[in-house]
Amino acid sequence: MDQIESDKVPKIHVPQRGFSNILFDEEANLLRMGDKTSSRNFMNVAHSRKFMQTMLIASKCQELVDRGKTASIRELYYQLKHTIPGYKENTFDDQSESDPLIVDLETTLEVLREELHLKADDKGTLIGNIIIEDSGDYIDCSKLGRSGLSIPSIVEHYKFHEVDADYCLVIETGAMFDRLVEEKYPQKNNCIMVSTKGQAARGCRRLVNRLNREKKIPIIMFTDGDPWGYYIYSVLKAGSMALAHESERLGTPKSKFVGMTMSDVVKYELESVTEKLKDVDAKRISELLHYPWFQDKQWVHELKLMESKGIRIEQQALASKSLEFVAEEYLPEKIEKKQLLP
Repeated sequence: MDQIESDKVPKIHVPQRGFSNILFDEEANLLRMGDKTSSRNFMNVAHSRKFMQTMLIASKCQELVDRGKTASIRELYYQLKHTIPGYKENTFDDQSESDPLIVDLETTLEVLREELHLKADDKGTLIGNIIIEDSGDYIDCSKLGRSGLSIPSIVEHYKFHEVDADYCLVIETGAMFDRLVEEKYPQKNNCIMVSTKGQAARGCRRLVNRLNREKKIPIIMFTDGDPWGYYIYSVLKAGSMALAHESERLGTPKSKFVGMTMSDVVKYELESVTEKLKDVDAKRISELLHYPWFQDKQWVHELKLMESKGIRIEQQALASKSLEFVAEEYLPEKIEKKQLLP
């Protein structure tokens, strides 16, 4: 606004979110955003569309905050999508245009989208010996059957009561979460379990962060033994490149990794239930080996072992031993003996 009133060309400076502008804070064990920015100039034809779209999103977010309303990112897209009067041009042609600009706005303002009253789809499930207060209602997560608590994208309003758990086990796949629920793993091992169902959503990452920081609950993650599972763990632990400006609130640097590892394949004689690496897997391993947050010697060993063996292994492969094996032997043994990666 000051630029317009001063008869200057409106422009905004957006932090660059590429790898070259991401720094790894070794002391904090978190990713940080660097100070490189790119400008978006309204009078530059190449920038004008994105500039207009960014302003539309910012204006709608201001309206949401003022009204005390919250919208999903899908609802935001539809609220802003229309044909510009007098032209055949649309403000947005697809949600793939609006989503990255929401992240641009977050990084520029140094806030989470939830503070802009935007939310993504709910994703993730929690179960275990914890009582959560949600807007005056008390939810006992140990008494939700097999379904558990669906983790919303906004968890700032949650208050934790009567948390009684030795650790929180974060699980990549929904199928493994269901297996451990059926085997009554949380009750037998006095833990909280969280299913991320793939890459952890922001609400899930924030919830885990809060459990660790506020209640001092140790966090242990359990993923597939492949480069994608390992990266999912690194995002939970150190933060993501896209949201490096919010690593303090979304990363949990004291997290540990229980498996699956390539060493497990040998130790538990699982060679017959592994799968061959695809070219895209091999390329991803090479990328991880260049990330500074994967330079711990134990992680380098596991990644190079995977590369040399040319294999990957899924969590469900443990069922080749028995359906009960993962809950009765694999996890309890590794966690009790602290056979965890940093």
